[in-house]
Amino acid sequence: MDEGSTGEPPVDLGDGQGEPIDPEARTAPDPSPTTPTFTRRAVGTARQVVRRIRSARVRLESRGRRIAASLSARAERVVNRIRQRFHSPLHSEWLAAVMGIGLGISFTVCFLTGLVDYLAQHPPTWFHLPVHPINLFRVTEGVHVLTGIMTIPLLLAKLWVVYPNFFTYPPVRSIAHALERLSLVPLVGGALFELATGVANIAYWYSPMPFDFTTAHFYVAWITIGGLIVHIGAKITLTRQVVSGRQAEHAAIRAEGSRQATDAPAEPLKGRGFQNGLTRRGFLGTVAGGAAVLFVTVAGETIAPLRKLAILAPRNPVIGPQSLPVNRTASGANVIADALSNEYRLVVEGRCKRPRTFTLDELRALPQREAGLPISCVEGWSAAAEWKGVSLPTLLKLVGAKRSSQIKVESIEDQERPYSNSIIDPQHAADPDTLLALELNGSQLDLDHGYPVRLIAPDRPGVLQTKWIRRVVVL
Repeated sequence: MDEGSTGEPPVDLGDGQGEPIDPEARTAPDPSPTTPTFTRRAVGTARQVVRRIRSARVRLESRGRRIAASLSARAERVVNRIRQRFHSPLHSEWLAAVMGIGLGISFTVCFLTGLVDYLAQHPPTWFHLPVHPINLFRVTEGVHVLTGIMTIPLLLAKLWVVYPNFFTYPPVRSIAHALERLSLVPLVGGALFELATGVANIAYWYSPMPFDFTTAHFYVAWITIGGLIVHIGAKITLTRQVVSGRQAEHAAIRAEGSRQATDAPAEPLKGRGFQNGLTRRGFLGTVAGGAAVLFVTVAGETIAPLRKLAILAPRNPVIGPQSLPVNRTASGANVIADALSNEYRLVVEGRCKRPRTFTLDELRALPQREAGLPISCVEGWSAAAEWKGVSLPTLLKLVGAKRSSQIKVESIEDQERPYSNSIIDPQHAADPDTLLALELNGSQLDLDHGYPVRLIAPDRPGVLQTKWIRRVVVL
């Protein structure tokens, strides 16, 4: 030890800047070596967690792919086993295309005639049927009903031909394919609904329909035609190729011997016969024959020469009081007492100079006019008849109303009931064949046909030929 040393460690008197250093500061731990170690450990732990998560994700994805591949293979095998049962060569694209064209035409005809008929029954302010020809509504309603009836075997045959296509794998191949498949829901569902409810309507079987038939039938028709338009857009190119081209089906038949189980059934040669079952032409002939049978056995309810063959028609248009059918009877309308009352009066009022009431005898004393007019029911039947009564223009002149006035006629029955009143547009009101009829086929109106007074006018739906009239209002 140096001289003068006391044995104590030397004291650092400063940092060279004249400031003394706290002795306790020399013993305080230096954090610089510890903090990086902690950070490195935390980072390492985080990296391990990330690696484990990634490894677990990879394992899950791999397992998911294996499960998906297994399920896909199993689904494909099931679809293939189902498709192997569709061995008939009639499950062909050519038949599907031809019958699709037929259905497109029939649906379009039904839609257009149905649109006219609906507007005629529920006329907006901008629409009315022309007065002449007097059989226009009779024709459009008849065409509508008969086309719908003939469409039934065509639709069922089309569904039979194409139903193997519902069992394909994968079920959706592209956006266009998905759109085409989705369009089948409103198209097929709407078509089945329209035909089923239409048949129920002409058969007067309303109990299965807890809704207003005409409204539902009208709006579902729009949905169905929308599905048809989308379907046509998706299939028009394929349909054109299949119907007009023969190379593809010849190639498919040549490849028949080598095709795999997953392939679609081969297309048979057009016009050739098959060893077993019908040919394509035979199948089409069978479907056409079924449609023709339905036409012949139903059309007699509106086409007189076929009346004796109408064994499936719900209504014979010559059976009923005064050789004319009745839909709503006086009893059903609850009007018997008022219609037969001696106090009955026909009231004519509204925008006229001389409003007045008429007894039945006073109506009979007015000039009478005869007219041969059809009664056309919205259920599809129609028949011509001879009517006699007061011409509406004559009545309007008598009370001082304009000849071209719009008229409202009201029935004796409750005005809250459907079709208990109707509006006559100016064109019909001015036509001399628009009658307040008192007689039918040479005798006084039967009570069920509207006694004491009913409306009969050219080219109007039967539901708007108001019966049991008590009031005529000039609008």
